[in-house]
Amino acid sequence: MDAFTPLSEIAEHIQQGDWSPVAVTRFYLERIAALNPRLNAYITVMGEQALEAAAAAEADLQAGRLRGALHGVPVALKDLYETAGVRTTLGSKFFADYVPAADAVMVQKLKAAGAIVLGKLNLHEIALGVLNDNPHYGFARNPWDSSRSPGGSSGGSGAALAADMIPGALGSDTRGSIRIPASLCGIVGLKPTFGRLSLRGVFPLSWSLDHAGPMARTVRDTALLYAAMMGYDADDPFALEMPDEDPLPALDRGVNGWRVLIARDAFFTDADPRIVEAVEQAAQTFAALGAQVETVNLGDLRDTLYTSRLIVSADAAAYHDGRLNESPTDFGADVLARLRSGHEFSGIEYSLARAAQTRTRHRMAQLFRECDVLLTPTTRVVAPRFDNAAEVETARASMSYFTAPFNMSGNPALSLPSGFTPDGLPMGLQMVAAHGREAALLRAAYAFEQATDHHLRRPAL
Repeated sequence: MDAFTPLSEIAEHIQQGDWSPVAVTRFYLERIAALNPRLNAYITVMGEQALEAAAAAEADLQAGRLRGALHGVPVALKDLYETAGVRTTLGSKFFADYVPAADAVMVQKLKAAGAIVLGKLNLHEIALGVLNDNPHYGFARNPWDSSRSPGGSSGGSGAALAADMIPGALGSDTRGSIRIPASLCGIVGLKPTFGRLSLRGVFPLSWSLDHAGPMARTVRDTALLYAAMMGYDADDPFALEMPDEDPLPALDRGVNGWRVLIARDAFFTDADPRIVEAVEQAAQTFAALGAQVETVNLGDLRDTLYTSRLIVSADAAAYHDGRLNESPTDFGADVLARLRSGHEFSGIEYSLARAAQTRTRHRMAQLFRECDVLLTPTTRVVAPRFDNAAEVETARASMSYFTAPFNMSGNPALSLPSGFTPDGLPMGLQMVAAHGREAALLRAAYAFEQATDHHLRRPAL
């Protein structure tokens, strides 16, 4: 097999008997060994366990037993998904030696579909940040330019996918932590509807904003992972019961006649002009595909930046309160500052923020009664250089601008490549749909992806 073979093609070749799960697993382990010292996308590589699982998958195939759509396909996990018998660090000094007794529900689902877990991926410490400049496990680096950030907090997931150190991965998203690395690394990341995917066995950051989700290099691969992850978990108190819809059967049916909105207000155009222009070109592509494209003003969503940040900081401070009181210096400086800020908000301020969240959810529900998909930029800026203090500070302050509103509203949102800057840095297009309409969102994203060639570009490694 070749590097950058799509996950869906790997799955097909394995199921047809063309490729061996063991050989595919070895291919990725060798690629990790070659590239991870430079990119630091993995915290833990599960080589021995992965090869044992691949051998079992191969034996099952030879016996005519197909476990599911991901049979024998390697995947990797952001290191806040619990894994039985394998440490789950949360990118934190506090959990460096934590070994869970059971897999997270999402890991169980992927394994039930036949996937092989290769390892645990780097992240911003406790998932509270957008750069993945982790002081405990080292910085994850962007494959397009290793002097730059891959984004965060799921930065290891984005970097591993962009460098083809794995064909599919899991991330988590509280204010943009799947979509930001997807944008900065030139891959696809899906934040489903809030409560759609189980969070049991996933370290929390904010109980009202956290989302689990898949990441891959193409829309079809992302849809394949999402299909394996679907299903209501009655034992997850934060899960919402809603009908599941397999996105794969209708993925290629296009968007002719759909109503597509593009945000052209002062808030969503306050970004690098190249990013804004790429979104405008995306709107033109949708029009060429037969969609009715109209402008919408969503400038009022700017207010969600403060309220979502308040909720995250307060929730994170609550979850980590004991550690914060007992060993504060074991947190990195930026995370410690955020946690301490969470203690400063009053109960009244938190209550008002949660009320604002309800209003944002209602606002977006009304919007999507009248349209199919919304287009915005994913991020305000491209990947910042770690050694440029001004770029880093701008990124810390504003990288979540366009993603956080849809954690507040709970709408499904996706980032995919919208183009590249002249110096070869990826830019992301964010697409948003109504609650529960992941299948429609992926269908629209696939139509755009197939009408462009952004997803075919690869970093020089």
